[in-house]
Amino acid sequence: MGENAKTEIVKVESLSKSFNSLEVLKDISFSVYEGHVVGIIGPSGSGKSTLLRCITQLTDVTGGSITVCGKPLVKNGIYSDKASLREINLMLGLVFQNFNLFPHYSVLKNITDAQIHVLKISKEEACQRAFELLEKMGLKNKADSYPCELSGGQQQRVSIARALALKPKVLLFDEPTSALDPELTGEILAVIKSLAEEKMTMVVVTHEMSFARDLSDHIIFMDGGLIVEEGSPEQVINNPQQERTKAFLSRFAAK
Repeated sequence: MGENAKTEIVKVESLSKSFNSLEVLKDISFSVYEGHVVGIIGPSGSGKSTLLRCITQLTDVTGGSITVCGKPLVKNGIYSDKASLREINLMLGLVFQNFNLFPHYSVLKNITDAQIHVLKISKEEACQRAFELLEKMGLKNKADSYPCELSGGQQQRVSIARALALKPKVLLFDEPTSALDPELTGEILAVIKSLAEEKMTMVVVTHEMSFARDLSDHIIFMDGGLIVEEGSPEQVINNPQQERTKAFLSRFAAK
């Protein structure tokens, strides 16, 4: 589909991460293109969440390079200056599996606070953006509610709205449905699907194989800190070449 003609939003090159003697990421390289969805799958402990944390500056890398929208976040293990890192961080929106909402803030304040203090926009403009996003998420009547008054699915939709409020270039999801009851999973997957239809650039770490297959432009299968196999959903999920990929996916074959 001519990926090379598309704009490269995130480029990861030879990325490594170690915690003391434990090597969690080993020589990871891949690209995320504008308007594409990259699905990252693999067993627990394979390094998927650590990879997202490295891209979003929540964890320091040990080596390698990350570039976002052509700007170097880290090059050969050396980070850019603080001003550049802050600029890059605003291009990235991360949605956590456990929501990470401020429990003492209303839904509205959860969404407007960063807009006002990080983007330095007016409260009125922040509120307008928040209400637009809440309507998009089917939560326009929940602006004055607190996280404890919402279901898990509603809390996660607020988390997505909060991330979108900062107008990131790419949204990263760390297993966005893993903390939800099965009956609530569908509403979050529907939101992510709608964003994909709007050509939002996304990286989604997920254990929902059918979702990854149907939504992603590119699939990465990780195990043991390595990219074992990658390619189109048709290649990786429907016709895997590596034995480790086949063994992992065999658990989902009946679904």
